[in-house]
Amino acid sequence: MSKIKSAYFCQNCGYEAPKWLGKCPSCNEWNTFVEEIVEKNIPQVVAFSKSGKTSAPIAIQDIEKVEHNRFLLHDNELNRVLGGGVVAGSLILFGGEPGIGKSTLMLQIAVQDENLNVLYVSGEESEQQIKMRAERIGLKNKSCYILSETNIQNIFKQAEILEPKLLVIDSIQTLYSSSIDSSPGSISQVRECTAQLLRYSKTTNVPVFLIGHITKEGSLAGPKVLEHMVDTVLQFEGDRNHVYRLLRSIKNRFGSTNELGIYEMLSSGLRQVENPSEILITNTDNTLSGISIGATLEGLRPMLIEVQALVSTAAYGTPQRSSTGFDGRRLNMLLAVMEKRCGFKLGAKDVFLNIAGGIKVDDPALDLAVVASVLSSNADLPIPGKICLSAEVGLSGEVRPVNRIDQRIYEAEKLGFEKIILSKYNKGIFQKNFKIELVMCGKMEEVVKALFT
Repeated sequence: MSKIKSAYFCQNCGYEAPKWLGKCPSCNEWNTFVEEIVEKNIPQVVAFSKSGKTSAPIAIQDIEKVEHNRFLLHDNELNRVLGGGVVAGSLILFGGEPGIGKSTLMLQIAVQDENLNVLYVSGEESEQQIKMRAERIGLKNKSCYILSETNIQNIFKQAEILEPKLLVIDSIQTLYSSSIDSSPGSISQVRECTAQLLRYSKTTNVPVFLIGHITKEGSLAGPKVLEHMVDTVLQFEGDRNHVYRLLRSIKNRFGSTNELGIYEMLSSGLRQVENPSEILITNTDNTLSGISIGATLEGLRPMLIEVQALVSTAAYGTPQRSSTGFDGRRLNMLLAVMEKRCGFKLGAKDVFLNIAGGIKVDDPALDLAVVASVLSSNADLPIPGKICLSAEVGLSGEVRPVNRIDQRIYEAEKLGFEKIILSKYNKGIFQKNFKIELVMCGKMEEVVKALFT
């Protein structure tokens, strides 16, 4: 009887070593090596390999350019994030926290498109549980097939019979291959199952969605090689205290990684939010201090976001700086600019900043809205209604221009705003006929006069 082969794998990055190591030489993490059996006494099964075809090098000028064959799903938000639809033969990894709505979104795609032949494989729930959720979401697709299975070879057999147009795996950490004698979710199993699904998708041109778990640090569970193997990595995020969910693309070989999809979690499933500006701005009749509206961009989508600030006297001696949804270091920089260049004494005061709606923004164009909300709260003077801002603030207190300003202006105009404060260094916007009034400023003093006089 031959000896069973085993190896040690780093649970953080997937590095393989013949013996146990205290420190991983690849990712420099300590105590992450776990022994796993990597080879059994049975021959390894290779699924959907391109047999009979040998590879040969081709001159780059002789390679024919082929357009990616895409098809649209029933979900416009997901189509946008993917770059215009699902590419045939692509492998897509879909990650997110437990209970955020990953399985709900994938099942919603599977059961609501009436013209899509889908095989939904679940290793975590039974067919009855999935049927109950599908009826709550709205079951429209009669060509959606549910398979409760964790053996990768059995999944391929059923896929060969059904010939689906889309395959959904929930989740990759529950699958196992009989060619490897380690437990499901281990480094070896995740890597081998993903490799076989990659061969399947590329051979049959069937796009495959893999739902993946994440660790307590917020990164995708499993080896880092998993993210390198797939074509697209999607991250589903949101705050449990808010009903809105954000879909971002971390990696996309067939499109941009700057797009953003927004959903609203309801009892009947996830609703697509076509106009996020209307939900991110609080509709109140009373004008309050410390609130400003900033025009930002997420990918190709312009949005108006409400920025809330609270400035108060430091009660415990040491001033506090706290921000939610905005970079705390950039907030400290803006406060230093306001004190040094504009003369506002904020060094002995607490400053709290919040981006309404529970979203995170890193667009520099929101600088001016942050400064305006802080000044408004500090002086307890509300900013006049129907005014929004879009500009970057420099270290010398100058108001700097931002890119694609036309889209930001049109979005503010569409939502009924009367004025928008911009940098006077933006070029080419005076030749266009805008119905909204453009207030051009070059320094912070001019912005303060435009807002509070």
